[in-house]
Amino acid sequence: MSKKIIIISSSPRKGGNSDLLCDEFAKGATEAGNEVEKIYVKDMKLNYCSGCGFCVGNKGQCSQRDDMETVKEKLIAADTIVLATPVYFYTMSAQMKTFIDRLCSFYTLLPNKEFYYIMTAADGEKAAMARVLTEFDGLLACLDNPVLKGSVFGTGVWEKGTVKDKPAMKDAHAMGQGV
Repeated sequence: MSKKIIIISSSPRKGGNSDLLCDEFAKGATEAGNEVEKIYVKDMKLNYCSGCGFCVGNKGQCSQRDDMETVKEKLIAADTIVLATPVYFYTMSAQMKTFIDRLCSFYTLLPNKEFYYIMTAADGEKAAMARVLTEFDGLLACLDNPVLKGSVFGTGVWEKGTVKDKPAMKDAHAMGQGV
């Protein structure tokens, strides 16, 4: 059965290491017959959550008018969501955190989704990703019946494109094929 997959790439550089892993995941998922769309957070007009509470009394509608409205419908329709971030100072990118915060108005409309995480860091140790895993899991703790299907760890990558020679590329492709 074909799935709708949305990949959220929060890399500030197209063709950066986490973005390349997104492409490899997408390649594998497409080969397996799935419908894949990648969204670049950096290309979105995305405001910060203001904590105004408007969404609480307005059935999940946000007071802000920006590109999250378009992405919202895509996330609701998706079977699978891939969250990808470079790791800066042992935490997710500011772009990913802003994106996650903006889910506040409609996170209750995202039940029963499959999730994958993609992370890259200059640090060569997988343990360096522990804080980011905890941050992503914080989002999933707020959702109804999410299923974490897997994670790809691109470690020891600093300069743009260095992930191409790492096992994470094969991992991302295989994980995409397995969706």
